[in-house]
Amino acid sequence: MRFSTLSLAVLLLATPLAQAQTAPASSGSKTPPASAPAAAASAPDRLDLDDIRNFSRVYEIVRQAYVEPVDNKTLMKAAISGMLSGLDPHSEYLDKDGLAELNEDTTGQYGGLGIEVLQVDGTLRIIAPIDDTPASRGGIKPGDTIIKVNGKPVDSENIDEMFKELRGDPGSKITLTILHEKSDKPIDIPLVRERISVTSVKVRELEPGYAYVRVSQFQDDTAADLEKKLGELIRKNGPQKGAILDLRSNPGGLLTAAVGVSDDFLNSGTIVTTRGRLQDANLSFEAHPGDLLNGAPMVVLVDNGTASAAEIVSGALKDNHRALIIGRRTFGKGVVQTVLPLDNDHAVKITTARYYTPNGTSIQAEGIKPDIALADLAVNKADSAPVLVSSEADLPNHLANEDSKLGKDIDNDGSAENAKLATQDYALSQALNVLKGLALNHVAPAAPSPPPSKH
Repeated sequence: MRFSTLSLAVLLLATPLAQAQTAPASSGSKTPPASAPAAAASAPDRLDLDDIRNFSRVYEIVRQAYVEPVDNKTLMKAAISGMLSGLDPHSEYLDKDGLAELNEDTTGQYGGLGIEVLQVDGTLRIIAPIDDTPASRGGIKPGDTIIKVNGKPVDSENIDEMFKELRGDPGSKITLTILHEKSDKPIDIPLVRERISVTSVKVRELEPGYAYVRVSQFQDDTAADLEKKLGELIRKNGPQKGAILDLRSNPGGLLTAAVGVSDDFLNSGTIVTTRGRLQDANLSFEAHPGDLLNGAPMVVLVDNGTASAAEIVSGALKDNHRALIIGRRTFGKGVVQTVLPLDNDHAVKITTARYYTPNGTSIQAEGIKPDIALADLAVNKADSAPVLVSSEADLPNHLANEDSKLGKDIDNDGSAENAKLATQDYALSQALNVLKGLALNHVAPAAPSPPPSKH
């Protein structure tokens, strides 16, 4: 199986190992963990000549006897790709087109549908749709499986071809046959490809004093965009009582972006560490002074589509006791990929390290367990018969409240807004209720001087 990207790069580290030491200071310091194994300490593993002979024989048999002619370049590319794909779902060989796609992914600019796809056992599995893209508007959800593309079944023989079909010129049409998670009835979803120009950060107030921060992916400009937009909201509306960071269906992105976003909400502490066989793969990232929310309570919303870099942020805020995690167990991608150039048009994306949360926990194939589990539910407003008397104010000859002359609306207790939010997004409404509870017990510190820039 092979992990492929349509929405963004799921790389956690997208610089060559030889350049890893030149990471900017704002990304954290590099300290090799003592337990990291050294490549030189491994026992000699000499290549068996019989294996070389077998490879050569198979190569010649395919070249001479395969039903259709296959040129040497195609065979060598297939051999390299097979060697890498056999390692794990995330390592792969990148040709010129692959490198172009990778660049598009990290900048959020490409022509396609806006989905993150994992190739598993001859199927295309949806990790997450990106907000406000053809995929999300069409009703595609995390965990869905693409079983046909334009009526053609997806199988292990044509999966690469089907994967490439998902991208294309803006305005071109495509029909995906989707099998929703826990469903046995495929449905056809017609879509029109667009020029995906993903804005990774959206910020607004849910209610006065309660900020909502949506990060849909981690691009190279995500941290700066967050600082700008959240800063503008605070300058306009004043300090916030609390904030919800929504990382649901966030398939990941760049390590540096995840570190930057975590740093924006932390004053100190470890953000993440990475450990691999090579010295340059062993990194530790620390937070710097300056919390955009000045310590106001936080809730992080996650689900099974929260992956990779999004799990780094979730783990950093959880282990540093900066936020409560609410939702479903996350995806569980806890490994780091590095892009190693071969020449100007070719590179290898290879897994070089595992990453660990501040408590030293690996989330690989395990995910992050939420502090408060929340099922993927939808609610409807209950029907109720009219009530003639619902409060003292409905009784005849009741004494008026002395504050009523001030024009206060005693009927507006917030329940109508709560019901509206709950029917639109149940998980978000529950997160807001938890956040309000946290805010009741929070004593806001004195307004600090402007924090130093983290760039």
